[in-house]
Amino acid sequence: QVQLVESGGGLVQAGGSLRLSCAFSGRTFGSSAMGWFRQAPGREREIVAAISWGGSKTYYADSVKGRFTISRDNAKNTVYLQMNSLKLEDTAVYYCAADTSPPYSGVLPTAKANIDYWGQGTQVTVSS
Repeated sequence: QVQLVESGGGLVQAGGSLRLSCAFSGRTFGSSAMGWFRQAPGREREIVAAISWGGSKTYYADSVKGRFTISRDNAKNTVYLQMNSLKLEDTAVYYCAADTSPPYSGVLPTAKANIDYWGQGTQVTVSS
């Protein structure tokens, strides 16, 4: 069984930075592609960023390119989302997501249908 636990959310002023972390419990982290999604009130859950099992491939939504960075530490079973130059429109609940099947997939999990496990979410609020 896989569990994902996010941390690092909070309240930040526009232009500021936050780093989200997601701790993955289970033995399959090293073979799993990972992603961060977000959901704002009244909106669909959307992809923010994704990273391959080995970390060599990444994907970013156009809205966050150049501002957010996804990374992973396979020794610590943790994936990160560094968020810089935050904007009001980045306010949302951010969810960590794992695509565990098939293992060592070359496809990045950019759609909700790719996801096998979700975290509980962490709130990010950007104020003016």
